[in-house]
Amino acid sequence: WLQSYIFFPTYPHLAPLYFLFDVIFVKINALNTALYMFVHVSFCDMILCFFSYFLIKNGYISIPFVTFAGCLGIFETMDSEIEKTINIDKILSDKMGAKAKFVPSFLVKWLKHIIHEDEVNQFLWESRGISGTEWLTECVRYLQMTLQIEGLENLPAKDDGKLYTFVSNHPLGGQDGVALGSIIGQHYDGKFRYLVNDLLLNLPGLKPVSIGINKTGKQSRDFPRMVEAGFQSDNHMLMFPAGLNSRKIHGKIHDLEWKKTFITKSVEYHRDVVPIFFGGRNSNRFYRIAHFSDTYLKKVNIAMLFLVDEMYKNVGKTFRVAIGKPIPWQTFDKSKTPMEWAKFVEDKVYEL
Repeated sequence: WLQSYIFFPTYPHLAPLYFLFDVIFVKINALNTALYMFVHVSFCDMILCFFSYFLIKNGYISIPFVTFAGCLGIFETMDSEIEKTINIDKILSDKMGAKAKFVPSFLVKWLKHIIHEDEVNQFLWESRGISGTEWLTECVRYLQMTLQIEGLENLPAKDDGKLYTFVSNHPLGGQDGVALGSIIGQHYDGKFRYLVNDLLLNLPGLKPVSIGINKTGKQSRDFPRMVEAGFQSDNHMLMFPAGLNSRKIHGKIHDLEWKKTFITKSVEYHRDVVPIFFGGRNSNRFYRIAHFSDTYLKKVNIAMLFLVDEMYKNVGKTFRVAIGKPIPWQTFDKSKTPMEWAKFVEDKVYEL
């Protein structure tokens, strides 16, 4: 377990503790095996999940800031040249006050490691001078993504006078978003918008192509208004109808149920729908944690905490992107409900 979470060789001074942990976990091996058999997550993953759950549930940290494109906009000088956008120590101190000192230091180090605090801050600082499509394309370069694009000819011409809704599956949770944003943005000269968590608007690079929404808390009533504003604009819309990234369902990587919003709004505003399939997956550990979180910690998406680490695990990989032919908005008639039409488009995406 210690090795799998990279306490070695990053923290060699913890090596003597390995033997203690080894003895302890030998004693509880039967419990660990039983837990894995019944809830498909290891004892150690469960400990880390509950620690993360405690911090999030009590408002000490907010999950979106640890996604690759997520931060709380808290700035502190790292050195004379670099400003620190994501600062775990400061966040814990601000949220927990004096209680922050009781958080075990190795858990704080683990949290910094799992969100790659230093690497992300370095990239955000170095790319501070660009924004929009240019920033998204720089993300693709930074992550060393090779995109094998099929069906590029299916993207409607940018001068045809029409607006479109682009919908895709969401297998990764970060890289797929920036990659598709880069593709769509370059083709339409930056004339597109995402619907994103409003915390992500703290990122100057992402803000120009984003419509911030908050689907929880007191601001949840603004969600319909912000969606309406996006579809009323003269920008193309890029959406991930599942909302969350894909899960392992019956042994296959597949989205959760697609929401109907993109259907109802595309019909209302006469926007044809362009289906896009993005090929990719996260690690088995991520899907175990996601399964445990979705099953037992339903109100808090602990799995999202690991998305930055998953992103770095996927650095340098090749991804297949398949773009389908536009589906006329008139297709979505009264013969099916909006949810059924959403499932219809979802199936079209996975056929790609």
